[in-house]
Amino acid sequence: MSSERTSWKVQSSRTAQQAFNPIREIVDKQKINTNLTKPLISLSIGDPTLFGNFSIDGSANEAVIRQIDSLKANGYPPADGTLAARTAVAEAHSVPEAPLRPNDVILTNGCSGALEMCINVLCNEGQNILLPRPGFSLYGSIAATRFVEAKYYNLMPERNWEADLQHLESLIDDKTSAILINNPSNPCGSVYSREHLLNILAVAEKHHVPIIADEIYCDLVFEGNKFFPMATLTSTVPILSVGGLAKKWLVPGWRVGWILIHDRNGVFKEIHTGLHQLAQIILGPNSLIQGALPDILTNTPKEFYERTIKQLEANVKLSVEKLTQVDGLVPVNPQGAMYMMIGIEIEKFKDIQDGIDFSAKLLDEENVVCLPGECFKYPNFIRLVITPPHNQLEEAYDRLNAFCARHRK
Repeated sequence: MSSERTSWKVQSSRTAQQAFNPIREIVDKQKINTNLTKPLISLSIGDPTLFGNFSIDGSANEAVIRQIDSLKANGYPPADGTLAARTAVAEAHSVPEAPLRPNDVILTNGCSGALEMCINVLCNEGQNILLPRPGFSLYGSIAATRFVEAKYYNLMPERNWEADLQHLESLIDDKTSAILINNPSNPCGSVYSREHLLNILAVAEKHHVPIIADEIYCDLVFEGNKFFPMATLTSTVPILSVGGLAKKWLVPGWRVGWILIHDRNGVFKEIHTGLHQLAQIILGPNSLIQGALPDILTNTPKEFYERTIKQLEANVKLSVEKLTQVDGLVPVNPQGAMYMMIGIEIEKFKDIQDGIDFSAKLLDEENVVCLPGECFKYPNFIRLVITPPHNQLEEAYDRLNAFCARHRK
């Protein structure tokens, strides 16, 4: 025996010690005032099912029930997803400008699982990845557990949250492994124009840096805007595009996401193999939902999607009308997704220090929950989720107005 241990000393791994969720770190410190009689209104969680006013179409439920009754989807699925499910995803997203085969699709445990695999396959310890600011906090959290440096490029609220391309390009060096683009955006609700996406691709091509395109909100786009999949705008820049059922089909708990491997020139040969190898660790998402996926993707009626968009557009209209009337708040009109970023004119308030202070006091005094911009590395903003029913949104905005009036100079 070579061990000389004389006592217990079990330490957490380096990876576990790096795990960090800034949203939980901030929100968990906020305390609910139990003396308030006003009911809690949460505008913080990006779960469209939370209030019951958004729900999956019945045809999708029936597709899952058929899989349950068939008894054919109870076993382990293939590591990267069943062939039928991958074929359905490939056919749903393949276009002449960006063709896909079933082998170009990896099914994952939700879109967050897809993001984790993309960062895992492209980034080595000691490298860096370019992430948007403000941006979804999970990106940086995943990078940290891989000991990959997160470099944040600025988004510009005055330009509907377009990327500051000059700043983005200045961050690229020999250790840059990928650029992550989130379009439509969480937390910003922005939808990028074709021209802006082409400009981003030009930077990526110039420096030979691949792109991870987080396009989970691709079909939640409001009237007057158009979504362009990044992979359809280039034949030279290799792209890993991620998506899933969570938002468009309103089932985040079903945990089915995917990676689309776009590579027309063999640049991703090792990455292609690496993703299929990484998939073997988890063995894909839920087998029942995989079994139902071909039916869900092809048979969900168009009216279901249209109804979702109309509901969201009505909530956006209400939100803009109410919040633009609140002195001290500057809402940035969303173009898609289900979020709105609100600037706080700190100088107009007598005792508000930043977004964290604003959201904590709003919860304490009005029982309204929102996320401070600091969760997304963007101080002096708050993020609101715009999925609650109209009556709850109106009530929340009335309380927000009263709160600002009390604290305004």
